[in-house]
Amino acid sequence: MSDPERAMLLSVHPRFATAILDGTKTVEVRRQRVAAPPGTRVLLYATAPTMAIVGMARIASVQVASPREVWSASRTSVGISQREYDEYMSGATRASGLSLEEPITFEDPVPLVALRASGSFHPPQSYRYLTGEDLRRVAEAALVNGVALQGALNDLTPA
Repeated sequence: MSDPERAMLLSVHPRFATAILDGTKTVEVRRQRVAAPPGTRVLLYATAPTMAIVGMARIASVQVASPREVWSASRTSVGISQREYDEYMSGATRASGLSLEEPITFEDPVPLVALRASGSFHPPQSYRYLTGEDLRRVAEAALVNGVALQGALNDLTPA
């Protein structure tokens, strides 16, 4: 998949999705190495009880380092306490801090039931890269659901 088409589906708790979309959380952390280049679009899947794609953002940069180094560099932007961070990172040797920019909230989220109606869809435990076919299915589910996010997906969906 070429860089303009590259997209990631990122599962986050609803409170973090809200914070990312309102701009109060600009760094999302993961317990493993994330190798996504700047400019990668990120579709935000809010987990239960929301269970829907609620918006998107763009990766500005990714820092891969020890959990301590990632915390030191991004503690004011991750939207959690150091205690929560330490619990989440317990046992991890590497961490990734995804700096996110240009958040877009979808007026009507794309619910899991609509995503599954357009084909086999399984939200990732953490994240996964999306293929052109995955993006077409998301766009199709959005249209079926009456969601006006086609424009946001147009630059991602191969013709």
